[in-house]
Amino acid sequence: MTVGFADRAGRHPDSSTFWTDSNFVVSLDLARLYLDFMYPSLLERLRDRGYRLTSQRRVVAEVLDGDHVHMTADEVLEAAVGRLPEISRATVYNTLRELTELGEVLELNLDGRSKRYDPNVTRAHHHLVCDGCGMVFDVQFEVEAPALAATETHGMKLGRAEIVHHGTCPTCTN
Repeated sequence: MTVGFADRAGRHPDSSTFWTDSNFVVSLDLARLYLDFMYPSLLERLRDRGYRLTSQRRVVAEVLDGDHVHMTADEVLEAAVGRLPEISRATVYNTLRELTELGEVLELNLDGRSKRYDPNVTRAHHHLVCDGCGMVFDVQFEVEAPALAATETHGMKLGRAEIVHHGTCPTCTN
């Protein structure tokens, strides 16, 4: 099921309703319960896996959790130090590597700048990147990425495909 804040015709209902892929309108509370159930937070996913959550790992997971989170390692470090001053750069970098290896965080290089870390691994999505400031947003899509012809796979077993949209955000436009 797909949910969102506007119907397929682009009309925006009041802020207490959501639409579903069948244009069935549900309460915001019911939609939140659905989203929480279908797409657990990074911390919940790590707990479900039995991942050992030291205070440092928990802080890194909390910093990364949320929609449209695409932080660099240095941004994760800065936010983590704000919550746990004694956390080290090495611990943050090692935790990011572990989370990436576990498949719980995506390591992205979308704009040729620093790598960014995306905790949104449970919902298929693409990315929208501002060419001015490097801001990254998750974007849901109506159509899948184009499939490759068998002759174009070069014998590879295909995994995922990703589309990156580039543009200029309102702040950089002004």
